[in-house]
Amino acid sequence: MARLALLSVSNKTGLIDLARSLVEEFDFEFISSGGTAKALKDAGLPVTKVADYTGSPEILGGRVKTLHPRIHGGILARRDVPEDVADLENNQIRPIDLVVVNLYPFEETIAKQGVTLAEAIEQIDIGGPAMLRAASKNFAHLTILCDPAQYEEYLQEMRITAGEPSLEFRQKCALKGFLHTSSYDQAIAAYLSQNLSKEAELPQQYTLKGKQLQSLRYGENPHQSAAWYETGTTSTGWAAATKLQGKELSYNNLVDLEAARRIISEFTETPAATIIKHTNPCGVALGHSIQEAYQKAFNADSVSAFGGIVALNRPIDAGTATELTKTFLECVVAPSCDAEAQEILAAKSKVRVLIFPDLKSGPKETVKVIAGGFLLQASDDAVANTSTWQIVTEKKPSDDELEELLFAWKVCKHVKSNAIVVSGDTPLGVCALRNRTTLGVGAGQMNRVGSVKIALEQAGEKAKGAILASDGFFPFDDSVKTAAAAGIKAIVQPGGSLRDQDSILAANELGLVMVFTGIRHFLH
Repeated sequence: MARLALLSVSNKTGLIDLARSLVEEFDFEFISSGGTAKALKDAGLPVTKVADYTGSPEILGGRVKTLHPRIHGGILARRDVPEDVADLENNQIRPIDLVVVNLYPFEETIAKQGVTLAEAIEQIDIGGPAMLRAASKNFAHLTILCDPAQYEEYLQEMRITAGEPSLEFRQKCALKGFLHTSSYDQAIAAYLSQNLSKEAELPQQYTLKGKQLQSLRYGENPHQSAAWYETGTTSTGWAAATKLQGKELSYNNLVDLEAARRIISEFTETPAATIIKHTNPCGVALGHSIQEAYQKAFNADSVSAFGGIVALNRPIDAGTATELTKTFLECVVAPSCDAEAQEILAAKSKVRVLIFPDLKSGPKETVKVIAGGFLLQASDDAVANTSTWQIVTEKKPSDDELEELLFAWKVCKHVKSNAIVVSGDTPLGVCALRNRTTLGVGAGQMNRVGSVKIALEQAGEKAKGAILASDGFFPFDDSVKTAAAAGIKAIVQPGGSLRDQDSILAANELGLVMVFTGIRHFLH
């Protein structure tokens, strides 16, 4: 008797070529339903409709087609269990040797603009996952294919094994089937959870899922294996970015690129540039042009900029490209890059140049793995609003000083805690806009005093008349006094210490401006 295959696919890529090979090379017969049966028939391939095979018509507008004992009996029967074989014979059920199923495009549907809840619900597959799970469970006796990418591999396996796929191959296909249904159910649960509740509460259950996009050479260090995964069926974020040139992205490249994206997303109204080293900014600046912004960011710490990751919030033009080629950089990312700039950058063929049109697009939650589980938190996407800040000193900031305080505060948010950022005037003579530039950055120190000293030492003489931002409050007045001695004229910090008054008193005595934001930005 000919072998029997059940074909029921939403994605019909490769379907006809697979079916034709199954008929011509391996003497398969088909049962199918809906659009799949029509596609096979239109291609001139023999097919029996599921309704004709089961004797039960499709009902409920096609919602019920394959949920029938003749279908699931043929899939789940164990060929080495006499009772199962007898049940097949007594109920005139043919054993099914191959199940080819993929599911309704739920994730593709919810990714569309303006999709309604009712439209999304209709794309929740029922019969498909049931067949997938049944066939995957019974891999000892049949093969399940759920991805067009598997078709040629299956045909090659059949040719090599004289039509009897190995147990190892069938088990590998079953694993892919279970991973497919698991991912599908997670997508549905996540969508319904978001649709049901608009509150900021985190879900009681949270599942991570992803498909390997690329195997990476190694992780943070050469002895660590690593891979890059994307979520969903539609590429978004870095997976959707276009690489114009350069080597393959590394694990550390991607980590630093995301840190760069987070910083540059703070600035939209004015051309901005940032240079990242080990997830911390070594230079951030605003300018009247993107070239000016990059020059200022580079000169903020030209030593650390070597081998850095650059993010720009404006398209790369020829002038900026020329500046970018003057030093060794690992990666450059921008919303776009004009043709002349591409030609200039090509001279540095190893630098990775990426185009990411929507640099503000980022995750809504962040996850950290710990022993036995993971931690989930909402992303720190709080938008700074100077109208809610409290000026706590006798001396008040000018409008320009307030803008500088805001700039420093936005950058400080993205520096590893304990974080200190000094910003202000830059001596770069070619620039018309001389402020809005990081002059010193103190990152990741075990105490805030240490971060203050590092940032001020880096700023040097440029600290005179500059701004200082701190991601956390000052528990003592020592940092205020150190900042004043270096020439800092204004400080922005969260406030909230039991000894805030000591810092305020010191600032008043030393003639400083001090502003409390009422919010902190620890980054561990």
